Amino acid sequence: MKQHVDKTVSACFCHFRPLRQVRHRVVQQITQQLVLALMTSRLDYCNSVLTELPTSSLEPLQPFQNIAARLLFGLGRFDHVTLSLIQLH
Repeated sequence: MKQHVDKTVSACFCHFRPLRQVRHRVVQQITQQLVLALMTSRLDYCNSVLTELPTSSLEPLQPFQNIAARLLFGLGRFDHVTLSLIQLH
């Protein structure tokens, strides 16, 4: 499953780079839809299988969740994302 987690993170970061460049040129609502469609859907795929994994195997997913929250809420690089993650679920 470590390979699955690594490939998921890699795919998510491939989508993140273009979104980061486009987010200032489009409306916030479109950015949110793109993040949810391209990035968050990858995290939710096979989510039930990942629940039984140890925390150390899931740690690479946390930075990606932080980046997705920053894009969704328009936060800066050094802004805290804890409240944003709570709002997401």
